[in-house]
Amino acid sequence: MKFQPKASHFINGAYVEDTGGTPIDVIYPATGEVIARLHSATPDIVDQALTSAKSAQAEWAAMSGTERGRILRRASDIMRDRNHELSVLETHDTGKPLQETLVADATSGADALEYFGGLAASLTGEHIPLGGGDFVYTIREALGVCVGIGAWNYPTQIACWKGAPALACGNTMVFKPSESTPLSALKVAEILIEAGAPKGIYNVIQGYGDVGASLVTDPRVAKVSLTGSVPTGRKVYAAAADGMKHVTMELGGKSPMIVFDDADIENAVSGAILGNFYSSGQVCSNGTRVFVQKGIKEAFLNRLSERLATAKIGDPLDEDVNFGPMVSENQMNIALSYVEKGMAEGARLVFGGKRIEGDGFYMQPTVFADVTDDMAIAREEIFGPVMSVLDFDTEEEVIARANGTEFGLAAGVFTNDLTRAHRIVAGFEAGTCYINTYNLAPVEAPFGGSKMSGVGRENSKLAINHFSEMKTVYVSMNDVEAPY
Repeated sequence: MKFQPKASHFINGAYVEDTGGTPIDVIYPATGEVIARLHSATPDIVDQALTSAKSAQAEWAAMSGTERGRILRRASDIMRDRNHELSVLETHDTGKPLQETLVADATSGADALEYFGGLAASLTGEHIPLGGGDFVYTIREALGVCVGIGAWNYPTQIACWKGAPALACGNTMVFKPSESTPLSALKVAEILIEAGAPKGIYNVIQGYGDVGASLVTDPRVAKVSLTGSVPTGRKVYAAAADGMKHVTMELGGKSPMIVFDDADIENAVSGAILGNFYSSGQVCSNGTRVFVQKGIKEAFLNRLSERLATAKIGDPLDEDVNFGPMVSENQMNIALSYVEKGMAEGARLVFGGKRIEGDGFYMQPTVFADVTDDMAIAREEIFGPVMSVLDFDTEEEVIARANGTEFGLAAGVFTNDLTRAHRIVAGFEAGTCYINTYNLAPVEAPFGGSKMSGVGRENSKLAINHFSEMKTVYVSMNDVEAPY
């Protein structure tokens, strides 16, 4: 098998195997062939990983932030040096085109390691003077053992988005990738050891939902960070709450993108393409409800169709290809089922809508027009390359409709009226908003959702608060008075 790792798990600085766990076949989405076989973590493997993380945590936290940061920055440099190799692995793991993985995956993970490595030395408390000479000081402390549970669409990036702030704060981590994409996180763990990280601070174990559940409920775990669907998030959040664990939930969405009559159509079409078809539509923040003002609706649809016709679909290892397969046959079938629902509900199929014949899990980029708010394709997260275009007349109408969803991950607006743009984003009920662009997520900026789309924020300085807590120390410089 072409991409078979040394073992299924990485614990305490080394690869560990236990073939007693349920087999996990790694399937290359472009061909459907099995390229590796791993095993789900047994209870013994889970215990080994948590024991390793717990044992390593105190010593890691006792290091200076400068020392921890130096290791993270070294890991970032190694990851950049190996970007091509890691991108090829990511393409095999996910099916995403190499043209995309070369610039969006390992590089994004390296950005997170570099950014939080740079912040690590700056993590301090504060001195708070009080009357009469008394004062308070605060100490920023690590939480302890953190669990990261990843999604299959950005396995390298998510492993670093969760790991980097956790490690910068002095925590240790046990990371469970999605069973669909188990390979990339093992390389992140390897690179951290190579960069000088102590054994046990970052462990990777494979598994299905039962493994994730056993991690979330373990009393040794202080924090759980999940990227996944809303139904999974509900279960994980509830389980973590039972143990009063800290949580970050980065969940799904049905995000709106609003295009006004005065928008630059080329830019708006580009935004719609990035917000619906990048990674074959498998991005949580995708703007899959595209509200287009009636005055430019047909011009928008025509230009969108012209540009989609130029998409190069094929072998994702060919760097000229910019639209690849979906991650699995199951995910492709889910997306195709929504195409059937859209047609049955009366939406107008403008482009695509079919599976592409041949090997692998390919379907055409698909656009529906004349979509109404009550249709399933406008209400439910599809997580595939299916765009819904909805008409609107007025600003007041469209903002109410855009917010008419249980989700609140992202939202975008395209207009040349900047006062309107800021007015619209002020009205959006979403955590991550865009003006005249879409789906950019630099590590310097907070990323996360509101409503059912999640709790907490990833990236930026805000992530530090989600992976640490403050201890308050009151210091009296005076005698203590008591009533008796």
